[in-house]
Amino acid sequence: MNKLKVGIIGLGGICRGAHMPGYLKMDNVEIAAICDILPEKIDSFKKDFNMPDIPSFTDYGDLINFEGLDYIDICTPNYLHSIIAVEAMEKGLHVFCEKPDAVSVEEAEKMREAAEKYSRHLMVMRNNRYRATAKYLKQFIADGKMGEIYCGRCGWQRRRGIPGKGGWFTTKAQSGGGPLIDLGVHMIDLSIWLMGNPTPVAVSGCTYMKFADSNVSDSINSHFGDAKEDGTFDVEDLAMGFIRFDNGACLQIEFSWASNVEEEQSFVELRGTKAGSCFTSKTGRLKIFTEDYGHLVDLEPVTADDNKCMPQHEANLRHFADVLLGNSEPDFVPVQGVNMIKILEAMYKSAETGKEVQL
Repeated sequence: MNKLKVGIIGLGGICRGAHMPGYLKMDNVEIAAICDILPEKIDSFKKDFNMPDIPSFTDYGDLINFEGLDYIDICTPNYLHSIIAVEAMEKGLHVFCEKPDAVSVEEAEKMREAAEKYSRHLMVMRNNRYRATAKYLKQFIADGKMGEIYCGRCGWQRRRGIPGKGGWFTTKAQSGGGPLIDLGVHMIDLSIWLMGNPTPVAVSGCTYMKFADSNVSDSINSHFGDAKEDGTFDVEDLAMGFIRFDNGACLQIEFSWASNVEEEQSFVELRGTKAGSCFTSKTGRLKIFTEDYGHLVDLEPVTADDNKCMPQHEANLRHFADVLLGNSEPDFVPVQGVNMIKILEAMYKSAETGKEVQL
């Protein structure tokens, strides 16, 4: 089998903890080159993954120009996603990228336009679509068992889980925002994907920064990123909002890195004319609420345990490889990424102006 050759740019936590475990199990992809601006990260990567002779670079431009690559995998801070992706596609490479797609609608549009102009595949991580519960519910909806899905709500609440405080995560110029852009992509995408990808037409919301001075943590996620004691914190720690879609449906959203709630959880709740559904990370189970034979009925499908399935990031990477090899049609297209960033950008604008933003 001819293997696809990938160059990885950015060797931090998301690369090591989510992408590499997948690549090490894939027999159709070879890690052909790596890049990070910090030489010490390159050295530790080579040692930890037993790749002493792998070509390595501290400038992403050098990696993009490395001969023989089929695609690159971008695992850098958010503000670099679009810059690197567009340059790579101009060089003829396909692109897989960590979320979020970009830090502005303008940058997301540049990525979409480059993918179209150069006929390259561009896919951004949407790992939650690969949950066993999500795949079950997607089929349940496709079979018409939910009826018309007309509203929903989703969120990811943390009690105390600010990642890399003072580093790029909490620096708006590098991250694009706080939990809305960090966590929001996950649950908003999952909700909209399950709803059939309606187009957002209006957004309203509020953002708050209330825990910038707190160093308390109860979440493993607070260890992501490189914290800086005297660094920058100019992003929100809580965002709440409301999205309207072109088909009349709506979605409530809530995302926090720090908030006085009982415990951390993520959730997606949808309501249809034939049934409703709810998934929460508290239980890891999907529940469906419907009626039958004149009675209200609660269903709890016995899906495979997400913790025992193929890891979601690995499944997403495998799907991208299958697309490049011509074995699958992409389940993510760049316009979905543009719409996502339109939602996030409009949320921040609405929070600033106090008014609903039309898209």
